[in-house]
Amino acid sequence: MDELTYEREYFAQGYTAVAGVDEVGRGPLAGPVVCAAVILPLDEEKRVLGVDDSKKLSKKKREALAEQIKEVALAYSVSEVDEGTIDEINILQATRLCMKKAVEGLKLSPDFVLTDGNMTLDIAQPQKSIVKGDALVCSIGAASILAKVYRDKLMEEYAREYPDYGFERNVGYGTAEHIKAIREKGICKIHRKTFVKNFLGDREKNSP
Repeated sequence: MDELTYEREYFAQGYTAVAGVDEVGRGPLAGPVVCAAVILPLDEEKRVLGVDDSKKLSKKKREALAEQIKEVALAYSVSEVDEGTIDEINILQATRLCMKKAVEGLKLSPDFVLTDGNMTLDIAQPQKSIVKGDALVCSIGAASILAKVYRDKLMEEYAREYPDYGFERNVGYGTAEHIKAIREKGICKIHRKTFVKNFLGDREKNSP
């Protein structure tokens, strides 16, 4: 994972700025989907050790790695697409849009883009999608870390604004505690209405 194998492979083909892109937050009932794009240097002395799929890392490790990634990256960008857009265009299209925004937000324009999963983006650059890329490709793993740290902090802020749902613990995912709160309190502004309708029963489906 730390070998930058994919990035070096494309560098050998003449691509000098290979970006890795990943998303966090496709599955939650509340909050935005967040994406990050990262272009890492290939210099041995700037290598960030320990990069992996963000879900496999502790919060403390993710936050430490996020700072290291920001320090050494040739460029990085984080973007989000809100719950209203997710409801309007569906989560798959919202994720594609979010990834596109992350790529376009890079201060250094990449000449090749690697994405996690099975995702084709509406971008000008050549691209390749890699299943489990966040665990296999260093720049994609780095992107997953930046996106996860950003989104978790955002959901902690929302927890203070909407304290009934335990967002500081569940970061919007459909835990038993979260679903119980939806059934008892209804939904708040950041809930994805297309995701929570099955939990509302006859309750008014608009925000309180």
